[in-house]
Amino acid sequence: MPPRRRTDPAVGRTALAAWQDGVAGRPEVTTAVRFTLEELAEVSPGHAVEVRVPPYGAVQAVEGPRHTRGTPPNVVETDPETWLGLVTGTVVWAEAVADGRISASGERSDISGLLPLQAARRRDR
Repeated sequence: MPPRRRTDPAVGRTALAAWQDGVAGRPEVTTAVRFTLEELAEVSPGHAVEVRVPPYGAVQAVEGPRHTRGTPPNVVETDPETWLGLVTGTVVWAEAVADGRISASGERSDISGLLPLQAARRRDR
């Protein structure tokens, strides 16, 4: 069962649109990141990969073995701008890994097949 959403999807989409328009402040970026992390966990529920976007949030996703103590074996970590670019399709996973904007460790850490997120697509206003 996917985790319960904490971010109202309408509020999350509004914050994400503000980021895409280049007018998002810290509160909107925080909301957009949390909304998209929650969306990832809903699209690909599980506990095999921990996705971290400090300082805004982290989520466990992707079906597979669950870790219970210490550092998880599969971790993806990136900054908010890169994460929002990945989920909206404006940043390419392989390029961001190659230039160091994404730290991905573990055999299951390549989540490029889950990105961009459908919920992060630009909608007509």
